[in-house]
Amino acid sequence: MWVATFEGKGSVDLLEFKIHCAIFLRQRAVEPFPFPNEVYPADWFAPLEVDDWFDAPAHPLEIDLGCGDGSFLAKMGQQYPDRNFLGVERLLGRCRKVWKKADVAGLKNVKILRLDTNYAVKWLLPKARISRLHFLCPDPWPKKKHASRRQMCRIDFLRSIHDLLDEDGEFLFKTDSLEYFEEASEVQNCCDFFTVVDWNENDFYYPVTDFEQQWLDEGRTMNRMRLVKKQPDG
Repeated sequence: MWVATFEGKGSVDLLEFKIHCAIFLRQRAVEPFPFPNEVYPADWFAPLEVDDWFDAPAHPLEIDLGCGDGSFLAKMGQQYPDRNFLGVERLLGRCRKVWKKADVAGLKNVKILRLDTNYAVKWLLPKARISRLHFLCPDPWPKKKHASRRQMCRIDFLRSIHDLLDEDGEFLFKTDSLEYFEEASEVQNCCDFFTVVDWNENDFYYPVTDFEQQWLDEGRTMNRMRLVKKQPDG
């Protein structure tokens, strides 16, 4: 008898193998590709015409870098229907959660881009178009050998963020790592293209992210930084 071996099942006969294949293909067919609210450009090497993906392209655009499961995006989309929101997230499972949250809430102003944050910031996101960029609870890379990966401490990354923001655009950063926050603050002391402004907890509506809630439940303290784009002199 013809047999096949595949992961977790050992040897099975042809009929059982066909049944498992049919089930697998049916499950794959149920999930759309790309997701209905996914930004999936025709050219991954050209600047993204992100406004083409929203029903109201004239609305202000906000970006959530590393958006996790979409909790923050969905709440912001509900609170501000007159703004567009794009989440950038590398992991498929998290992108799937963003899609489902937006779909359940009927949010047409929330989209997801499945991509690495560094690549999106440097090459794909539109220049001088974004009103606010959110960078919430990124990996602090605590090991010394990984220090160069801390984006908030890299001038090239910060310069790319600056280029994406529109006039008077804002960059909002949160972390539970005091070491990371202090290092990022030191970098801002020698950064001449952002102005650090006060950010009090009740200044404006700002929901808690999934990662932030996890850290708060563990008794950690969140550190926040609000940067405003400086305009060139003259």
